[in-house]
Amino acid sequence: MAGGAQAITATGEVDALPDRELIVNGVVLVHGLYHDPRHFDLVVAELAAAGVQVAVPELHRGSLAADTAAVQTVVDVMAEPPLSALLASAIVRDDDGRTRVDATAAVEAFYADAPIERAAWAASLLRPQKPGCGRGVPPRQSWRSTPSTYVTCARDRAVDPDLQRRMSRRCSRALTWHTSHSPFVSRPGKVAALLRSLLLPADGHP
Repeated sequence: MAGGAQAITATGEVDALPDRELIVNGVVLVHGLYHDPRHFDLVVAELAAAGVQVAVPELHRGSLAADTAAVQTVVDVMAEPPLSALLASAIVRDDDGRTRVDATAAVEAFYADAPIERAAWAASLLRPQKPGCGRGVPPRQSWRSTPSTYVTCARDRAVDPDLQRRMSRRCSRALTWHTSHSPFVSRPGKVAALLRSLLLPADGHP
């Protein structure tokens, strides 16, 4: 990979975050026989300059099935929810490959509407992530068969609220709160009240 694009390996590890407003589109380039991902370097550089997320999986894995699986793994990773520019700029990569969120930037990205002392406390609890964590598609999605409630956080600075609204259409019920990314920190009473209401029978009585 070249030109600062986001290089995603077949294991789902991300080498760098692109510098752009929002990652909403991605391109997976698949090389042919006798070729190597580096043959796409010039194209990758052009796309990266335009702020496009790019992945070129390494093939030549011994069989068509193995090559197909490698490409599918990358496609699944590319389908992840996008990062806002604020959150992308707050992510720090350590020497061991783990990533973490800068605590100061996390306050603005995750807890902007919380009291500053509580936001600082929440930021201090954040943990680094190993490469590949949180990537891929789970084998089972319970929302397909279980009643579900999705809360869109309209003042979220980490995940685009428009994307949240699109995802909420998959759920049985959708609510919109004018909160930051983390109402469990900024509005714990509101979250607890919602959860209590979900524990009640359909008629609303214990």
